Amino acid sequence: MHDDMVRIPAGEFRMGSEGYYPEEGPVFMTRVDEFLIDRHPVTNGEFRAFVEATGFATVAERGLDAEEFPQLSEADRAPGSLVFHETDGPVDLRNWRAWWGWVPGADWQHPFGPDSSIEGKDDHPVVQVCYTDAAAYAAWAGKRLPTEQEWERAARGELDGADFAWGYDMMPAGELRANTWQGRFPYENTGARGWKGTSPVGLFAPNGYDLVDMIGNVWEWTSSRFTASHREAALEASIPAPLGRSLLSTAAADTSAGNGCGCGCGPESTRQITGSPTSALPDSSISHVTKGGSHLCAPEYCQRYRPAARSPQTEDSATTHLGFRCARSR
Repeated sequence: MHDDMVRIPAGEFRMGSEGYYPEEGPVFMTRVDEFLIDRHPVTNGEFRAFVEATGFATVAERGLDAEEFPQLSEADRAPGSLVFHETDGPVDLRNWRAWWGWVPGADWQHPFGPDSSIEGKDDHPVVQVCYTDAAAYAAWAGKRLPTEQEWERAARGELDGADFAWGYDMMPAGELRANTWQGRFPYENTGARGWKGTSPVGLFAPNGYDLVDMIGNVWEWTSSRFTASHREAALEASIPAPLGRSLLSTAAADTSAGNGCGCGCGPESTRQITGSPTSALPDSSISHVTKGGSHLCAPEYCQRYRPAARSPQTEDSATTHLGFRCARSR
């Protein structure tokens, strides 16, 4: 089942960056074997086909068992997930709780709560899916989640060492190349080409491998466990990396550092919001790498709309800006 997958050739590339956030370094040479990857993130329509075929219920749709969690109130045991909301005005950017909240009834079909809908958005990336949900879909489709190395090689589109998936300039000739936050975060967003939140896949031009939405729109799960840096991987690599371009942007100061915020625009785990084990099945102690940034990335707060950018998310995390695409070995 290849369904609009793109072949990525085997090869070596410079992985990581030393010009933005510490977890992206050091830069090192790595090699990946040939593989296939979805041309775009899994959409609402594609995820619906999976649910209809299997009867699968996502973690956000499952409540907690009263016998297993008797200490929790009925409200705390109710299904739900994390939802982003714009603030009324400027807020302290060190406090992600100002724009994130736990909403009962939020799930992939109702991303912002029970009164919301994905009607008419079959071509938008599915969100409110945790790692367990993404892995289940991939297995059903005869695929798997990509590794971090595979994902980054695919995102670079043969532009080895470039800051962005399209080159060194964020907006070449003033052209917006990805669905990222347009305005002042987190209270003013004019929308990317008119879209606030997720946008239809393929709205922006593809990269050198003909892949769309590798940057922006939604963060994407990978199968790789998160580490604080690439140091261990670099030590294991047998190919020394040549010196690459290192851009240190004064606007890229990590305002999320130390506040428990994994991706620069949201919490790293549902437990950080609720203070209770709100997702019983996934392992809340295991963090996986997510890649690509999202529609919530803004230059004054989170410059993670780049191939090298990486963020930790625990397996129980499901949010309004987190999706996935699948891969397959040749």
